[in-house]
Amino acid sequence: MTLTITISDEVRSLAPGFTHLAVEARGLVNGPSDETSSALLDDAAHRLAGRLGARAPHEDPHVAAWREMYAAFGAKPSRTRNSAEALARRALTNAGLPRINRLVDAYNAVSVAHLLPVGGEDTDRIRGAMRLVRATGLERFPTVAGGEDAVEHPEPGEVVWCDDEAVTCRRWNWRQGARTRLTEESVNAVFLLEALAPMKSSELVAAATELIESLEKLSPGVRTTLHAPA
Repeated sequence: MTLTITISDEVRSLAPGFTHLAVEARGLVNGPSDETSSALLDDAAHRLAGRLGARAPHEDPHVAAWREMYAAFGAKPSRTRNSAEALARRALTNAGLPRINRLVDAYNAVSVAHLLPVGGEDTDRIRGAMRLVRATGLERFPTVAGGEDAVEHPEPGEVVWCDDEAVTCRRWNWRQGARTRLTEESVNAVFLLEALAPMKSSELVAAATELIESLEKLSPGVRTTLHAPA
């Protein structure tokens, strides 16, 4: 499958300073969280604490920019935090960062250490192109509510990731759907790293490089490709 990622004109108009990098990985070996993936998370939490000092995550300029962007498309950033802020807040609590599986741990560690949203999708479950669009409100978002399968619909104007089948992530990078998430059986994936000004392109590249290094450590022999926006 040829990986295709597009950003709609409506999103570009809303966020002219938005940029992203995609790390495509094939031949991954996933599994339950282990000492190696847990060490990545512990190191990320330590780096985060040093980066923030006495500040709260939302006081970081990049996180603050994401809060402003959420408000711009109608979300309440104090209620629906972007994934990087939500993880950072957990990293600073006694509970610490969750352990999900080796691949999710790897990209969560990069997200926390660099304070930027990072997501991972199983490319074998993606249908057609991945698109970042402003929703009409009619799109389907399959999810789980109260332990049962359910279907939600995004708010009109909400920024969502979707493929040809349905929404894969709501409110830009807030809540991922179950259909395309990385499981212990995933072998092919794409990881999306998303940035707004004032984050510099060099910082985004450094985060992507770190993620590739982690994937190579967890899955020797993995084949990775870094895709920049067209």
